[in-house]
Amino acid sequence: MDCPRWLPLESNPEVCMVDFVNSLGMKPTWQFGDVYGLDPELLSLVPRPVCAVLLLFPVTEKYEAFKQEEEEKLKDQRQDVSPDVYFIKQTIGNACGTIGLIHAVANNKAHLDFEPDSALKKFLEQTSKMTPEERAAFLEKDESIRVTHETSAQEGQTEAPSLDEKVNLHFIAFVNVGGQLYELDGRKPFPIVHRKTSEDTFLEDAVEVCKIFMARDPQEVRFTIIALSKDSY
Repeated sequence: MDCPRWLPLESNPEVCMVDFVNSLGMKPTWQFGDVYGLDPELLSLVPRPVCAVLLLFPVTEKYEAFKQEEEEKLKDQRQDVSPDVYFIKQTIGNACGTIGLIHAVANNKAHLDFEPDSALKKFLEQTSKMTPEERAAFLEKDESIRVTHETSAQEGQTEAPSLDEKVNLHFIAFVNVGGQLYELDGRKPFPIVHRKTSEDTFLEDAVEVCKIFMARDPQEVRFTIIALSKDSY
């Protein structure tokens, strides 16, 4: 059976991401915003605290080869993944933006505020005890999230590609759970534990991992970093 496909989300924090999560009932006390550069001066402009980082990057042959090697290595070297990490598999084509947003929000529920009738909060509560695969199947049937995703994808500044068009850009999320920096990618079989982190150093620690992605494909320029920050207004 063919897997379902959605329109891809644009890497536009204000139009696609803020509107998306707000439409699903997350209050705007935290906001998604672009990280404009990786040097300390530009990172200092990002509102703090930051509770999640999203990376949009090109899926190249080099990356796919690395991903395969990483998976084989980590199957043998068991990682110590906290049971508090919320991880969902991606079984819907082009849904990596929504999966990234779910990972960012689900692992920071203690910081975020939701409307009483929030569809996103309801989804997280209903799937909290499920396996990553069960969560993926549940998402496939969630009409409120699918419809909101489609609406957000069509509101971007560029024309949305067709459902059948192959998109070789991919969103992943970085979060801090229990003082560990996790990479959450629905295309991978499990979370990736990168390093120790803290609320104060989380953005810089996540950016260091993003730099490794960039160094893997130095000819590529299609990288975007987005931070989920406390609204300073």
